[in-house]
Amino acid sequence: MERLWAHSVNALGVRHPLEDHLRGTAARASMFGEVFCAGELAGYLGLCHDVGKGDCGWQERLLRAERDGGRVGGDHKLAGTILAHRQVGFFSAAVYGHHGGLPSISDLKRTLKEEAQLSRPQVNEVIERVMSLVPELRRQDPVRIPPFTRELEFDLLLRLVFSAVVDADFLDTEEHFQHQARPAHPFLAGDLVDTFEVERSKLLADRPSAPVDKLRQEVYGYAVSAAKASPGMFRMPAPTGSGKTIAAAGFALHHARHHGLRRVIVAVPYISITEQNAAVYRRLLPDRAGIPLVLEHHSGVDLDDATATGQWSAKLAAENWDSPFIVTTTVRLFESLFDRRPAAMRRLHRLARSVIVLDEVQALPDRLLIPILSALRTLTELFGTTVLLTTATQPHYWSLSPFQGLPVHDVIPQARQRSLYSDLRRVRYTWFPGRPTLREVAAKVAAERQVLAIVNTTKDSANLHHHVEEKRDPALGLVYHLSTRMAAQHRRDVLERVRAHLAAGEPVAVVATPLVEAGVDLDFPVVYRAFSSADSLQQAAGRANREGRLNQGLVVIFDPCDGGHPTDQSYNAALAATRSHFGPGKALPDDLDALAEYYPQRYGSQNLGLPAESGPAKTPNGALIEKWRRELDFPRVANGFRMIEELTVPVIVRYDGIESDVEVDDILRRLRRGNATRQDLRALQPYIATIPRWLAARGELCVPVIGDLYEWVADYHPMRGVDITEQTIPDDPKEYIL
Repeated sequence: MERLWAHSVNALGVRHPLEDHLRGTAARASMFGEVFCAGELAGYLGLCHDVGKGDCGWQERLLRAERDGGRVGGDHKLAGTILAHRQVGFFSAAVYGHHGGLPSISDLKRTLKEEAQLSRPQVNEVIERVMSLVPELRRQDPVRIPPFTRELEFDLLLRLVFSAVVDADFLDTEEHFQHQARPAHPFLAGDLVDTFEVERSKLLADRPSAPVDKLRQEVYGYAVSAAKASPGMFRMPAPTGSGKTIAAAGFALHHARHHGLRRVIVAVPYISITEQNAAVYRRLLPDRAGIPLVLEHHSGVDLDDATATGQWSAKLAAENWDSPFIVTTTVRLFESLFDRRPAAMRRLHRLARSVIVLDEVQALPDRLLIPILSALRTLTELFGTTVLLTTATQPHYWSLSPFQGLPVHDVIPQARQRSLYSDLRRVRYTWFPGRPTLREVAAKVAAERQVLAIVNTTKDSANLHHHVEEKRDPALGLVYHLSTRMAAQHRRDVLERVRAHLAAGEPVAVVATPLVEAGVDLDFPVVYRAFSSADSLQQAAGRANREGRLNQGLVVIFDPCDGGHPTDQSYNAALAATRSHFGPGKALPDDLDALAEYYPQRYGSQNLGLPAESGPAKTPNGALIEKWRRELDFPRVANGFRMIEELTVPVIVRYDGIESDVEVDDILRRLRRGNATRQDLRALQPYIATIPRWLAARGELCVPVIGDLYEWVADYHPMRGVDITEQTIPDDPKEYIL
């Protein structure tokens, strides 16, 4: 019988038989899909996905590329798509998009009508040729499809099925080229509970006692008790400093053990919190027999676009979240969920029968709340997922259409919530008079012995840091800076030094962006915060008198006349609602009654449930994205769903605090050659900062590596990192957008 090949020779000189690849992919896809009752559907699509490689022309090109080098080229998706469409209808989009990305269903129908008609005899010949090798493709009985009824349910089902297929495809391909199968992670989330409890007891014993410890233990007790409730939607509003990070993990792990859920996925809004939380969780969940239990995966490096170049190594290096405990960012989680690219979506099937913890959930962008909440509801109702929403400033999501009528479990009983906030009130607020300049604010900040100042933009943080350095008495030591323009390891080193100064009672000043205000474990007697949304003001206050050792901490809110802030509609709406309810002569930022009025006004002013026009000058809102989801228009959804409107890219920097420049050079060489691994990407995380895309286009400052990753070759400021104030900013930065 004629031999057909799926991939060229590996390092051992062995080609990959097509029938082996189809069956291997189908077996894995079926196993992944079975978790959400779609095993037969995912397995069948995996069996069909590379049927088009049975074309004689494609086989000839494969052998020529193997002999002469270069890419195979050519399209091999049509035959498998046609075969799958006969059985499973529009779910054949998973085959059509397994390399280039999920198409719109209207485009898929048009393709099947036009291209399929033109090449029908040739396609049928290819299908018959492959069926002779894989007779199980000849199905007479229909493929079982989960009985979903609504368009949005089909959208999410197709996304998870597609994820199962492409992950299975990548893993089977990796097994061939690495000539060994990657073993599945041996532990599930429920297996980690006992270790977590033992290590938590050790952690508490090692920490100095604090007045708030008793209340933190109470919150943890509520979390473990609530874990016994049935899977679904949970919320845990609790004041800053109440131990939500550990309590949320305790809930998630105990809940996973009670209900046989597979993994815990903790998503936070800022990379800085990801780094901090991952360090805490790694201490509580140390490696077992050399196997890491915690995977930290954030937006540092995105090789999803790199797969468009055909580099199979980039595809294999994309994370697939095969870990019992994952720490990521909300950007990574939700942009993957609403993406269309294979490498970005391969991890999504892991969401089924998992616990998703959305930490600092108030930071989700308003304009995208409708699709985000809609998807979360579908995950809980149809895919066996539990979602925990935790924050000190609980948004009123149940007033929005996707959550209306959705049952919810309160981790902390409502009767205790209000008094808990009163018990943990540890600061007083004051308002800086008038509209000062940043230089005027700097004079006040510089005079404080221990102080944290938070502003709204990286530009303001660099400027304020410069002013405070100028005005601060050298006897009070260095002025530290924290922003995403600094390498991850640089930020970690600064936080470690700052905490050491605070613990020793030494003078210390820090100027930072909002990345420190939600969940970062800092305890200052005085915090200055540039005027922002009410929830941000309260989060910033959580860095003042965090351990409750003072009678009261001080939070000074200032509204700088020369300060900046994000310009998107959601932020402006939040700012307007804040000015209505909070300020001199009005409520304080931690007033729960005022917050209950603040959120409805903030959401109502944006008409979150109403469609919005789209176009070059307008950003699609959530209702429009929901419309495209109902139409199964995956490219439009992916293009419209952007968590961060500022266009930024990751950049590798050379920070003096990191010794192993040789390691960085080696990894960059492997990335450029196309043979980097997941371990390489994880090893790069300490060296990564983020910069605007327009700055990345400046060839004298940085050079491209792969995907959206750049290498910074210009100077790196020892305190501020990539100091954009020292670069020449164009009159119109848009001209530099890539």
